[in-house]
Amino acid sequence: MMNQRKSSPFDSVLIDLHMHSRISDGSDSPEEILARVKEAGIGIFSLTDHDAVEGCRIIRSLLSPSEKDPLFIPGVEFSCKDSEGKYHILGYGYDPESEPINKVVDMGHEYRMNKVRGRLDMLRQEFGFDFPSDEIDELLALPNPGKPHIGNLMVKYGYAESKEQAIREYIDKAHFKGQYVKPEEAIEGILGSGGIPVLAHPFYGSGDQLILGQEMEERLVKLKGYGLRGVEAFYSGFTDKLRNQMIEFADKYDLYITAGSDYHGTNKWIDLGDNGLGEGPKPERMVRFLELMV
Repeated sequence: MMNQRKSSPFDSVLIDLHMHSRISDGSDSPEEILARVKEAGIGIFSLTDHDAVEGCRIIRSLLSPSEKDPLFIPGVEFSCKDSEGKYHILGYGYDPESEPINKVVDMGHEYRMNKVRGRLDMLRQEFGFDFPSDEIDELLALPNPGKPHIGNLMVKYGYAESKEQAIREYIDKAHFKGQYVKPEEAIEGILGSGGIPVLAHPFYGSGDQLILGQEMEERLVKLKGYGLRGVEAFYSGFTDKLRNQMIEFADKYDLYITAGSDYHGTNKWIDLGDNGLGEGPKPERMVRFLELMV
């Protein structure tokens, strides 16, 4: 059950703290993200591009002091991995100009580019999939290219019927050792820049892996030891059972609660604000998080 306050100024506000722009693997520009947020009536939002903070700088420059503008919280999502698996660490409320967060951004970007080149090499060597040099140059010139961009290219040249098939049957065949930000590095960078580190969609690991029960609890204990301060308990892909279990973990380990859709525009069939939260009373741990952000 949700632990709720009797009332909060956030209770009537629509919230979405997890979305991606064209700066990473979304289809919308930061300007389009802001327009769609306003159109959807979302009152508090965050842009959480993978390994990038540039979109947050752009959105901050577009906002005016007008009370009509939604509240924007700078965000980021780092793709992390250690010997026990993959983690996606969200950062909120940091200073986008701060050195610690940008150090992790640069590290994640370097790993990302290494993996893109490695995947292209693997596709050519293992499957004979090749692309025109101008297409590869355009891909590598993107701010943060990733698997969806390669998948779309494969569909364009007839190597796969869909982006999802391209990733599942071909792109994911490439494996990279040591080419990931470690979760403790991401958390340290976020904290060092005045931000709050939060575990994104906690139950989801690599691919279709679902992490539950004791394994999930052990992950949270480890990450909290590094400085994790919150969990994304409200998420577009969660059932009520998963959501309630994560709320219980948040209560047990004194963690903040956030809510995000993981919107990617046309690159994923997820609507802005689709996170299971809606309007109405917010969990106390979410209210406490939002109070830190305003």
